[in-house]
Amino acid sequence: MAPFTYLVLALALVSSALAAPAPATPEMLEKRITHSGRGTFFAVGLGACGKVNVDSDHIVAISSSRFGGGGNCDQFVEIVNKKNGKHAFGLVRDECPGCGSGDLDMSPSLFKVLGASLDEGVISIDWHFKQKGFKP
Repeated sequence: MAPFTYLVLALALVSSALAAPAPATPEMLEKRITHSGRGTFFAVGLGACGKVNVDSDHIVAISSSRFGGGGNCDQFVEIVNKKNGKHAFGLVRDECPGCGSGDLDMSPSLFKVLGASLDEGVISIDWHFKQKGFKP
């Protein structure tokens, strides 16, 4: 083959490799998933992420299966109250051993922002992780 042909083949291989999209990581795919479950509230304090929180902070505790080693600490989630459509953002700061995989335990202030009263105790929610570094 002529040198020109080799050059064309090499350029074609390089351009096709560069054009291929990078595979999505499990973490990237997780951010796209909407979870459904129960929303409850708890009296906050020192969380499993190692930070001290107060009831007025908009924080959440996620299930032990999602918490794992704390890889989602300080990551925001967007939560929707399925009954009234109100939504809010909460920061993952704790683990909820009693929660199902789609459940969130919230600070009292976050629970109220979703239009729920503390007397209600439990609401039906949809939620998803926001990208790391997201700030509302």
